[in-house]
Amino acid sequence: MAELEPRNFLKPCLLLLLREHDDHGYGLAGRLHPWHDDGDAGSVYRALRGLEKCGLVRSEWHASAVGPARRTYHLTVAGREHLDGQVLHLAEVCASLQEFLDRYAALDGADRVDVGEVSRAAVHRTAVPGQRRGAP
Repeated sequence: MAELEPRNFLKPCLLLLLREHDDHGYGLAGRLHPWHDDGDAGSVYRALRGLEKCGLVRSEWHASAVGPARRTYHLTVAGREHLDGQVLHLAEVCASLQEFLDRYAALDGADRVDVGEVSRAAVHRTAVPGQRRGAP
C-alpha cells in the first residue's frame, strides 16, 4: 500500500487527468483540487518531470499568442498501461478500506465517528460540476 499512500497519490491523479486530456502544469494543478487541496504547482511539476523521466508522459513546448510558451504534457502508451495497473491496485485498496469502514460502522457506541457523514462530504467535494457521481 506504500505506493498509493497520500504522498504518492499525486502521480496516479496526474496520469488520470492526462488521460482525460493533455494539459500544462498549472492547468493540471488546478484540476487536482478534488484530490489534493494544496494544488502546489511545484509538486506538480516535480511529479511531471519524474513521470516523464519514466516514460509515462511526454511534453512539448507550445508558443502562446498571449504570454510565454507553455509545456504541454501528454500521456504515453506506457503511462496509460501504468494508470490501468494503478486503478486495479486502487480498487483493491478501496475494497479493503470499505471493509474496514463497514466493520467500524457496525460497532456499538455513540462515541464513534459517523462515517456516512464523512463519505457524503467527500462525494460532495469531488463531484464534477454538472455531472452526477457515477455518470459517464
